[in-house]
Parts: sequence; structure tokens; C-alpha cells
Amino acid sequence: MSSTPTQRFGTLAVHAGQSPEATTGAIMPPIFQTSTYVQPAIAEPLGGIYDYARVANPTREALERNLAALEGGAHGIAFASGLAAIESVLKRLSAGDHIVSEENTYGGTTRMFTRVLSKLGLEFTFVDSRDSDAVADAMTPRTRLVHVETPTNPMMRLCDIARVAEVAHAGGALLMVDNTFASPYNQRPLELGADVAVHSTTKYLNGHSDIIGGVVVVDDEDLAEEIRFVRKSSGAVPGPMDAWLCLRGTKTLHLRMGAHNSNGLAVARFLQEHPRVDRVFYPGLPSHEQHELATRQMTGFTGMVSVDVGTLERARALVEHTQLFQLAESLGGVESLVSVPSLMTHASVPREMRERMGVTDGLVRLSVGIEDIDDLLADLDGALQG
Repeated sequence: MSSTPTQRFGTLAVHAGQSPEATTGAIMPPIFQTSTYVQPAIAEPLGGIYDYARVANPTREALERNLAALEGGAHGIAFASGLAAIESVLKRLSAGDHIVSEENTYGGTTRMFTRVLSKLGLEFTFVDSRDSDAVADAMTPRTRLVHVETPTNPMMRLCDIARVAEVAHAGGALLMVDNTFASPYNQRPLELGADVAVHSTTKYLNGHSDIIGGVVVVDDEDLAEEIRFVRKSSGAVPGPMDAWLCLRGTKTLHLRMGAHNSNGLAVARFLQEHPRVDRVFYPGLPSHEQHELATRQMTGFTGMVSVDVGTLERARALVEHTQLFQLAESLGGVESLVSVPSLMTHASVPREMRERMGVTDGLVRLSVGIEDIDDLLADLDGALQG
């Protein structure tokens, strides 16, 4: 018998992790909207696992298998939010353990690290992970985890995943990569040496701005069991309806990401030439200082574009005068969004830290959707012309 050929990304997006439902043949996995399961005998749940929905839910499991396949990992573990997914990995650690983190993370991640987990005895050092030597210099004998985003939110910095994985492993630590901005369509951290890939499934994976969720994907079975135990013990599980909606979203991920990539690059090129824009941050542009790394470890550059227009007044004028780009937090949906990070997603980050990273009051972050590109460019041009 000939072996089954390796399935490509689009096929995995549509089919991985699910089969027609056994009883009826339903093509979509059912939404198992239940909190508990009847057991045929005391402490003998069906399948050995279906005793309580916080522990196991078939809809959630279908999503987890699908996301693991898209990331090229063996185990997917779904959570109620991206922050809960990140927190679960850190909850494996103990007081006194040390974490090296990219400094330009999502503001909520920085807030969780510095104002919640640090109170529990975890210690953090924040570095610019564009410089792998800076990561190496920050490592201590107590470092257990290196956490990076690439591209970062909102400055679109890149981390050389393969190189930083070597640094982390040499110091006895794991590497966790927040892959939310790239999506597995554009970047697969586990294949580059990372131990953990994490996403806010709220964003590109779901793609329709109608759920909150997160996922951790790993290859190591023992690590997966540790993270599942943390989730079972702390309870940050997504509901079955959210899992079903996210699974619905991943079926078109390859189609949506192609449009996001194309539109993002077109918007970045347009804004780079616009006289009222001071600077554009987009790794798909040759002018990006890490463009070569981007072309080496990414297959596309997403719909996330950040621009500096110089002042808060000009930023406010831009975001309040677009028609298609709606002023809102979040990203990765089919619709285009615009925000001012210093006053919105990164307002909790201390001003001096924001400004050191380039998150000025004049910085505007665009989540470029899948609308017609000519309409998007006209919208931005009209808002910039004021």
C-alpha cells in the first residue's frame, strides 16, 4: 500500500483534526454544549476522559487537533484567551525562577508579567530580542523560559527564532514564541527550534472578530501534559461554541492570510511613499532593517502595519477620519482596524519604556483586512489628507 502524501497547508486547514460525526455523518463537528457527562459506572467515564467539560470536550479537542496540525506540532491545548495560554506555560514555574522576555510584547502580556506574576515570585528581564547576544547576556542559572513575539506588537520587530532557540537551550531554558501576528500560515516556530508556539486565537486563526481564545502548541508529550494539568487546575478553558467558531475560522485561514498578506504589503508600500507619513514598520518592505531575516523565516508578512505620523494630533486625525479602517483594539479579522497603541493596547506600559521602543504617541497600528485594496488605499489617503 502506498503511503499517504503529506497534506499541504490548505488541506490541513479544512480537514485536520476532524472527521464526519460518527452517528449522523455531519460534516462539521457538533457543538457539545454540556458541562458534564453521564458515566456508566462510578469513576469510569466514557473514553476514560469524559467526566467533566473543564477537562475534556469533543468540540474543543477537534479544534486542538486542527491547530496542532497547522503549527506542525503534536499537541494543541486551547484556552479561554491568549493571555491565559501564555500564563499556563509560566504557571509550570516556581517562585525564584527567571524569565527572559522580549520587551516589545503586547501590553497585556507585559502587564501580566510585571503586575501579576512578578508578585508570585517569578522574576523577569526584558530585552530587545532582535539581538540574540542580549538574550544570552540576560540568561542566569535560574532562567527557565525565554518568551518572544515575532513580529512584535506594534513595532514589527523580528527575533531570529533558530538562533534564540539555541541560546535558550544552551542555558537550560525553553523558548516560547507568540506567533499571533504571523499565524502558522506565515511562520512555524516549532520547525525553527522553539519549544512552544502560542497564539491569541481571537486574531488571525479565528479571523472574524467574534470570539476570545488562545492556544498552546508543543511537540513534547510531557510538556503537553504539564500544561493540560495547569489548565485543568486553573480552569481557563474556552467554551464549545467559541471552539466551534474558531474551527470554522481556520478552514479559510489559507485564503484569508493570502489576502491579508497582499493587502498589507500594498498598504505598507503606499504609506512608505506618502508625504504625511514619517516612517513605516513592515517586515515585507526592503527598507525594514530585518527584511532579510523576514524573508528567511517567514513565508508572508501579514496584514499588520505600523506607521509613525509624528505627533498625537496627526495620529488622532488619521484614526478618527478613516471610514473603512474602524477605530478599535484587536486585530486579524477580515475587517480593517486602526488604533493608537500608546493610548490603547499599550497604555499600561510605562511611558519611558514605550518611548524607548518607539511606541510614540504618533504611532498608529493598522490591521489590514481583506477588503478591496483600492478602497483601503483611498480611505487612508483621504484620512491623511485630512
